[in-house]
Amino acid sequence: MIAKDIKRGSVVVYDGAPCLIESVSVQSPSARGATTFYKFRGRNLSTRQKVDITLRGGESLDEADFRRREVKFMYADGEAYFFLDQADYNQYSVPKEDLADESQYFTEDLEGMLALIYNDECIGIQLPTAVALRIVECDPTIKGASATARTKPAKLETGLIVQVPEYMSCGETIKVDTRTGQYLSRA
Repeated sequence: MIAKDIKRGSVVVYDGAPCLIESVSVQSPSARGATTFYKFRGRNLSTRQKVDITLRGGESLDEADFRRREVKFMYADGEAYFFLDQADYNQYSVPKEDLADESQYFTEDLEGMLALIYNDECIGIQLPTAVALRIVECDPTIKGASATARTKPAKLETGLIVQVPEYMSCGETIKVDTRTGQYLSRA
């Protein structure tokens, strides 16, 4: 896969392991005849370490032999999270330490979650860009607060704490960006 075709969410082989590309930046040349550089920030899916990859315009990386399967969160035990494949009903387990960041968004009715399958083994979970979560604990609503007013901390059903506008109250459902962990809007 040539550098200019690698997009966010692509999975490529880098140093012999699959890497999920999380961000892409292009550095255009300032001089005539100079080379365009593509800088990628990725995550090694085997070791969960972040990697920085820089390629020239004509260089390429191999695309990983890799599949995405739609899954649903089932349950967690002391060591792992368990997911059910929506197509063939296979069950996948992923160690808790591998999903420390993603677990803040897991609910039983979460739609659009994808299992990352490499060599018939689930090596990670890809979340949808935004998820709907219910507020379970926050300060009381302030009368007359507007949408552009200050924010207050709110605890969500999964234990995640986000800053929400002052007019939000307990029991409301909000959308949260899974990439940044920030409040987006009411759901």
